[in-house]
Order: sequence, then C-alpha cells, then structure tokens
Amino acid sequence: MPGPCLSCAASRPASPPSLLSTPTSRLGDLRRRSSTTSLAVARRLPFASSLHKSSKQRWRFSCFRPDEFASEDPCSESVEDKRLEKLEKHEFDQSNTGKKNWFSSILKVRDAIFRAKPWTVPWTAETILQVMLLWIASFWFVGSWIIPFLAHVGGFRKETLTYRGQALYSLLTDVVEGLAGIAILHRCLARFRPLPSDWFRFSLKGKWHFDVGLGCLMFPLVNCLSQVNLNLLPVLPSTPVTVSTVEQSIVARDPVAMALYAVVVSMCAPIWEEIVFRGFLLPSLTKYMPVWCSILVSSLAFALAHFNMQRMLPLVFLGVVMGAVFTRSRNLLASMVLHSLWNAFVFLDLMK
Repeated sequence: MPGPCLSCAASRPASPPSLLSTPTSRLGDLRRRSSTTSLAVARRLPFASSLHKSSKQRWRFSCFRPDEFASEDPCSESVEDKRLEKLEKHEFDQSNTGKKNWFSSILKVRDAIFRAKPWTVPWTAETILQVMLLWIASFWFVGSWIIPFLAHVGGFRKETLTYRGQALYSLLTDVVEGLAGIAILHRCLARFRPLPSDWFRFSLKGKWHFDVGLGCLMFPLVNCLSQVNLNLLPVLPSTPVTVSTVEQSIVARDPVAMALYAVVVSMCAPIWEEIVFRGFLLPSLTKYMPVWCSILVSSLAFALAHFNMQRMLPLVFLGVVMGAVFTRSRNLLASMVLHSLWNAFVFLDLMK
C-alpha cells in the first residue's frame, strides 16, 4: 500500500499532542513553553532577571553561609569599641602630656636653681657686710629722723595730716629711703666698675614671664604659711592693736589716699627691696656658698628686714620664690614684677 503523498502531508494541519503520549514528551513540551514565556517576560522587564538572580544569590548566601551573617553585629560592635578605646587613649595621652609638660617645667626650674652657675663677685665679704649695714642704717635714719625732722621744720606732724597727707608723706619717705639705698650701692661698688654683664640686669626679653606666672601660683601657699605663723606665734593679748595708716585710708575709702598707697606698695617698695636683696645680696653670697643656699640666706635677711615675727615664715618663703625666679632668669625685672604682684594682691585683699 503506497504511502501518503508529500503534498498531502505538507498541507495537513498539525495534530495536537495526544493525551496518550509519553510523560517524557509532555515534560519536554512544558519546559519549552516555560522557557519561551520566561524569555518573553525577560524581554519586557529587563530588571526582572537581575532581581531574580540577586534574590537567588541572597537566598543561597543566607542558606550556605549563616555564620558570617550571624557575626555581623558583633564585628561592628568590636570596631566601635576599638574606636572608643583609641579616642579615650588619645585623650589620656593628651592629659598625660600636659601633666608631663608642667612637671618637666618644674624640674627645669629646680635644675636651674640647684645647678645654676654662681655670679662673678669682684668684692669680698667685707663689702657685702658694709653695704647691708649702711642700707639698714639709712633706712632707719631716713624714716625715723630725717623725714620727721623736715616735717617738723615745715610746721606739721604726720599724725595731724589728713588721709591724703599721710599717704603723700609715706610716698615721699619711701622714695627717699630707696634713693638713699641706691646711693650707698653706687658709692660702695664704684671701685669695682665695670661690673660683669649679669649684675643688676633689667631686660624685657627672655622667658621670665613664665617664671613670674609660676611664682604667682605660690601665693595661696604664702597665705597658708601666714596662718601657720600666727598659730605658732600668736599676737599676745597685752600687745596694743595698732591700725596702720594704709588700713585707715582704706576704711575711710579715700580714693586719692588709696591710689598713693598703691604706688608705695606696688611700685616703690618692690624696686628698692629687689635691688638690695636679689640684685646685690643674693649674687654676692654665691662667692661663699651654693646658689640655693644664697637664696635661703638672702630670703631670711629679707624677712628680718620687715621687723615682724608674725610674718616671718611667709616672708621667708616669698623671698625663696622671688630668689628662684631671679636666679633662673638672671633678670631683676622678673623678681620686681612678682614682688609687685604679691604686694598688689595683699593690698586688694585689705580693700575687701
């Protein structure tokens, strides 16, 4: 029986797949349809395939690498802890650096005092004693005899003056006493000229400002020593309580008198006293003793010159501080400024 002709076979419509066809053929047909559909969807939505892939990768990542995801938070916390530790360490290092700077500055001051070179002293102990005795004598003679005598000749007494008159009287007395002391130094040291360059040096240059600031930090300790001195040597009840003219003018609130006393206390007295005790006595003693010992001896002489046993300890300590500042800077201006600041501090404290 002849087979069907080719033209008939080509014109015959394709028959639908039979329900009785094998499962393998149906599975292949379904796969072809799904691939065709997914290709069409992928063409219409370009980002669908990438979204599908990324979600699939995330699903695989979460399924097969759970340990890394579980350790994500601890890692971030450990990084944050390390950052905080570094910040705290940096702040701690900065505070330690500041403390080390202050401590090193104090050590430098100590080394400058204990390892300081002595001054070149061209005179002997005889000249030192001569200058100091003449200065004390002139201080007493001018203040107790010459100025009162001149006032008496002028027809008035200090006790009868007003607050402003007494303040002016004190200013003139202090100026004359200071000029007399400088004249004694000039006369006694004339034969040793020219003096070495580090004698009686005044200079605005250098780092003496830091030394003065460091000395000002000692003021509270001076106040504490004042209280200790009063406890050790209290004022006897039988001793009459006297009020100085400075305190009287402060109580009266006379502005002119207070200004004149401020000049006496904060300018004149520091200049004269520093020239004698730090400018002359301290360097002269370095010929016979170490520098630190010269500071102590000159400070003791400075305290005794105030003739007040109730202020002995604070004045000795204040003399040591000013002597250390002068020794470190080799500049009389530094100790004068520190002395002036202390006197101004006391004066302002009396005004309260």
